Amino acid sequence: MNSLTSYINTEIKPLKHSDSIMEAQLLFEDFSYSHFPVTEEGIYIGCITKETIEFLSPNALVNESRYQFERFFVRSSIIWLDVLEVFAKNDANILPVLDEKNNYIGYYELEDVIRFLHETPFLKEEGGILIIEKEMNNFSMSQVAQIIESNNAKILGLFISNVANNKVEITVKISQSGLNDIIQTFRRYEYEIISEHQEDSYLNSLKERSDYLDKYLNI
Repeated sequence: MNSLTSYINTEIKPLKHSDSIMEAQLLFEDFSYSHFPVTEEGIYIGCITKETIEFLSPNALVNESRYQFERFFVRSSIIWLDVLEVFAKNDANILPVLDEKNNYIGYYELEDVIRFLHETPFLKEEGGILIIEKEMNNFSMSQVAQIIESNNAKILGLFISNVANNKVEITVKISQSGLNDIIQTFRRYEYEIISEHQEDSYLNSLKERSDYLDKYLNI
């Protein structure tokens, strides 16, 4: 499988700060992008939106609306999860890619990144998703891996999906459908199970026993 950087697109050239608003308007008419990157001497200075230029004079320069540019971007070294986050936070379907000196390299298209995501083992391979939580000071990624592998399962994907109130939430995809033994091991190591699973026989058993006792006491 190719790395995400193989999806960096250079087909459409960025707008220059010295281009006219008319040139920008024509680009938005030809392509269904939410934004277009703007450069000055090859350096990225921000993205212009269709709404920004809608009521401007076609003869004005792109640079005249510079104060309205949106300045989101990613580096070429960024991981795909962070790329998706930047897309989502900025409600964009195009994402400028820069090098460490802010030179414009190209752009990602949202459709390409989604296609890449669907080719990753995290989504492509069959398995079970488990979301667990533990206090930050007691959390260890190596311990999570050890718990899973000690139960004869393989990790297909693992990432920190949330950090709040001194707790860390981990989402992990595991290469088996029977998650019950893994869930019980996580509980023994004082991890909280956030996701709900029909296979969690421990909780089901407790519920069945509780229901039975309720009926027994009411006889």
